[in-house]
Amino acid sequence: MPTSTGSSTRARTGVSRPSGRPERSGARPSGGRAAPAIRIREGTAADARACAEVHVEGWRWAYRGLLPDDYLDRLSVVDRERMWREGFAEPGERVAWVAEREGRVVGFCVTGPSEDADADRATAEVYAIYLRPEVVGTGVGRALLEHATADLRRRGFRRATLWVLEANERARRFYERAGWRPDGAVNEERFDGANLPTVRYRVEL
Repeated sequence: MPTSTGSSTRARTGVSRPSGRPERSGARPSGGRAAPAIRIREGTAADARACAEVHVEGWRWAYRGLLPDDYLDRLSVVDRERMWREGFAEPGERVAWVAEREGRVVGFCVTGPSEDADADRATAEVYAIYLRPEVVGTGVGRALLEHATADLRRRGFRRATLWVLEANERARRFYERAGWRPDGAVNEERFDGANLPTVRYRVEL
């Protein structure tokens, strides 16, 4: 997988508490290289610090050259950890899946009901998916995305959407290889006074 696959720079962090959903293990890197097994499980408040680290590392890796360097360099793990702790404490339908390798969180994916104005109750959203740079290209991102969308299917959603920066070609190629397609919706995200175009992707579950 060639990118940290930020589904959108919006990156919301409110997530639900654990609900006993199944885990997955055994993700393998592309090319069949030997590597430690990956375990995917639902995140908890104990993962707040690790998720914050992944969040900051993932943004800096994915958006370098797309967002201003000084903006990325100012990202704070402490601030992100606070956001994650608050998110884990909030009740709701959002779920954060984390990927572990040798006991270390190396990625996360947050999903839940779509927040788009034109969405119906059967439409879910991938709010964010990020990896530590060292596991990019090893199959972790694909495993996380597949696990998260399978869970959405089990929860009764019929389709899922996500938003991605229009200029983030690596992420767009990743989603397209996973079967996602642009659905024609566009928007803008504002960073440091600049409006950056985003496009929406969709997949049937």
